[in-house]
Amino acid sequence: MRPTQPRFAVWRILPFLGGLLLALLVGIHFGAVQLSLSEIWQGLTGAAAGAQIETILWQIRLPRVVLAACVGAGLAVAGAAFQGVFRNPLADPFVIGASSGAALGATLALLCLAGSVTVITSTGQVPWLILAAFGGAMLIVGAVFVIAALSNLGRSAPLLTLILAGMALSSFTGALVSLIMFLNHEMLNTIFNWLLGSFSGRHWNEIAIAGPVILVSGGLLWMLSRPLDLLSFGDETAMSLGLPSGKVRLLILAAATLCTAACVSVSGVIGFLGLMAPHMTRILLGPRHGLLIPGSALLGAILLVIADTLARTVIAPTEIPVGVVTALMGCPFFLFLLISRGRQTM
Repeated sequence: MRPTQPRFAVWRILPFLGGLLLALLVGIHFGAVQLSLSEIWQGLTGAAAGAQIETILWQIRLPRVVLAACVGAGLAVAGAAFQGVFRNPLADPFVIGASSGAALGATLALLCLAGSVTVITSTGQVPWLILAAFGGAMLIVGAVFVIAALSNLGRSAPLLTLILAGMALSSFTGALVSLIMFLNHEMLNTIFNWLLGSFSGRHWNEIAIAGPVILVSGGLLWMLSRPLDLLSFGDETAMSLGLPSGKVRLLILAAATLCTAACVSVSGVIGFLGLMAPHMTRILLGPRHGLLIPGSALLGAILLVIADTLARTVIAPTEIPVGVVTALMGCPFFLFLLISRGRQTM
């Protein structure tokens, strides 16, 4: 039976691949100018599709849907890792302050660059915005680990300490962002729009910067799927099986945070996706992380591409921030999880 298991696992993933392909086609098709399947095919293959269609396809639609897929996959993989480490299906990628740190970094960058995201994109200043958001996320998460370590000298930091430190620093950085917005009225809309999450005006530059980080950190988390399985049984069980749980947990949290920071730095804060996708995948594929992580990546990509498509088409030409759409999708799902978990504990 063992030799058939990998092929069986691949067959279980194939529907997710088909769903992602369909979501990408839908995302490319819909917009201010709808592209037919033949026009999409001609544009992709280099056939005579016309300059306008090629511009729409290669400069607007494709970068946007590809970036949405990358960010959705990254947030979902990070969410699956955080849920495995914290042994809690209600955990998400922002539990230890990555999103709030990225928000602070991006806010400071927008203030220093003194322009809208569109202007910053057109003037080639995108790397500074991304690096600032990425640096802010890593700085806050690093501070969380330092605080947790100082409160548990000589011992590994317990998960509860990490969560509490993350909550405290998230509140602090959120207050700083609010103060900056209050003191700089002229930048209020720019900062607020970024904080709500959006893929508007994004190009291949963002994919080139964030894509490799998401790919490497996500791949590392997939390679650590077996340690994640062991950690889900508790530290004592994992250590009895020879797993150095403290070091492995730190490595997993670092990789998941790196992935989250890369995602948030190019998209803004997009909530609930890292909570929904892993939990839905767990229902469909089971709890083993060898399948859960790639399945979550594909489902997260599907959900975010669909959410972004809805964000720019529901009340076109006005565009809804994609973070608002994911919140509208995720809030009922989160309440469902709370109610179902409450019934299970009764």
